[in-house]
Amino acid sequence: MVYRESYIKELQAFKDKKIIKVITGLRRSGKSTLLKMFIDELLKEGINQSQIQYLNFELMKYDRIRDYKTLYNLLKDSFIEGKKNYLFLDEIQQVNGWEKTVNSLMLEYDVDIYIAGSNAYLLSSELATLIAGRYVEIKMLPLSFKEYYSYFHSLSSKGKDELFNDYLKYGGLPQLLELAQNEETINLYLSSIYDTIILKDVLEKNKLKDVNLLKRIFSFLCDNVGSITSANNIANYISHESKLDKSMRPADVSNIISMLENAFIIARCGRYDIKGKEILKSLEKYYIADTGLKNIMSRYTLKNYGHTIENILYLELIRRGYKVYVGKNQTKEIDFVAINKSETRYFQISETILNEETLKREIAPLKNTNDFYEKTIITMDKTFATNINGIKIVNLIDFLLS
Repeated sequence: MVYRESYIKELQAFKDKKIIKVITGLRRSGKSTLLKMFIDELLKEGINQSQIQYLNFELMKYDRIRDYKTLYNLLKDSFIEGKKNYLFLDEIQQVNGWEKTVNSLMLEYDVDIYIAGSNAYLLSSELATLIAGRYVEIKMLPLSFKEYYSYFHSLSSKGKDELFNDYLKYGGLPQLLELAQNEETINLYLSSIYDTIILKDVLEKNKLKDVNLLKRIFSFLCDNVGSITSANNIANYISHESKLDKSMRPADVSNIISMLENAFIIARCGRYDIKGKEILKSLEKYYIADTGLKNIMSRYTLKNYGHTIENILYLELIRRGYKVYVGKNQTKEIDFVAINKSETRYFQISETILNEETLKREIAPLKNTNDFYEKTIITMDKTFATNINGIKIVNLIDFLLS
């Protein structure tokens, strides 16, 4: 297993606080393993096993627990009086009304609660109402390249460039580490995960019947990563592609995009007006939570290489705690504006800037921003140039491993 240090640190920061730790993220991104890693941390600290309860509601032995009253009665009888109890509830969305149980246990017992789920409906308005201000969401992504590289570099004869290409191609779902490292095996696994997410986390949850439409919309988003996208142009594309979909409504497309977002398989990247310092409400871009799942749909080709490395950079900035937007600087576009509590940074990403025209094109949006925020061009080039007119030049692999 790869030790997910950054997520463990987040959990440690809220340990023993009267705050529910809610871990969300794409199916098979490592949420269950993270819970088990944290349980191991508790045991190392001297917490007795009897004080720790772990329930995974995808297991058959908990199949009878599907309502909040049954869950409450099971848990209250397992708590140790006079001691701190640690409760881990995995895929808790399977239990109807689970929020009521969690809220009641928080009020009645000395309990530290950690929950995980693969759908954004986990954080419904009901939960927010019941425990407003008493939960923190930890958004989990698949393995970063740094985590992926730390696992493989001592086990493989491949150098970091080759490993990076594997990572671009197959993505970072943790279970890939356990598989034979050949294309057929990995693609079979990724296809099964894709089918599970589409069928279980999107179709079943939303009672959607048109699986073909869902797959076509997701395929369109995969093919158009990093491009301005709207429900209108997706609807027009599908209507043009198939005579059966002449009446395709943009509202239907928007609903399905929201379903994919709620399953954490795609992420919406809004636009940010550099001059007005405000978030714009139209013409977003979409990125895929894992490049392996993206490539199952759009295939790994030289044609989409640039979009794939852009997807990788977007996910990395999210991992590092930034809110990420597409920057609008008058008529020009900055690939990413990354904002956190302490700083704002501008990023351009280009496969290469060795061509003079390409370099000018990448620098142009970063000029005349009327601020002193750090500006960086990320590239696959290996060059001695590290700075051009105050703009940093950084190799993507070096950035990911930094």
